[in-house]
Amino acid sequence: MKKRRIPSQVRVGRSSAGLGLFATQPIAKGDFVIEYTGEKISSDEADRRGGKYLFTLTKDVVIDGTGRENTARYINHACKPNCEAEVDEDDMKVRIYARRNIASGEELTYHYGKEYWDDHIKPHGCRCAQCAR
Repeated sequence: MKKRRIPSQVRVGRSSAGLGLFATQPIAKGDFVIEYTGEKISSDEADRRGGKYLFTLTKDVVIDGTGRENTARYINHACKPNCEAEVDEDDMKVRIYARRNIASGEELTYHYGKEYWDDHIKPHGCRCAQCAR
């Protein structure tokens, strides 16, 4: 059985939205946090599979991050996030960076984007800390 490799600066834990990813040490604004990984598939295959862990790289390529080895899949949506995802089309990777200083113990979040918001969050209501107040 393959063990999940969790970067030392993060841990999976309980959050308001189920499971989430939390900082285990302070993370400075602009620092690399984690890479979103998974199988690279075509957009057509992504439409066929469906699911919540699909991350669009280009109009033709999507990362299926369903596998539990993709620790970044535990980062939840927030309307006022502390991280941001950067898509690098040259090397076909998605990297997550800190948008601001993040304290140890703080949940890591990023905005999932309009399409995901409309399809998955809006119909059920947002559960991020900002909206849960």
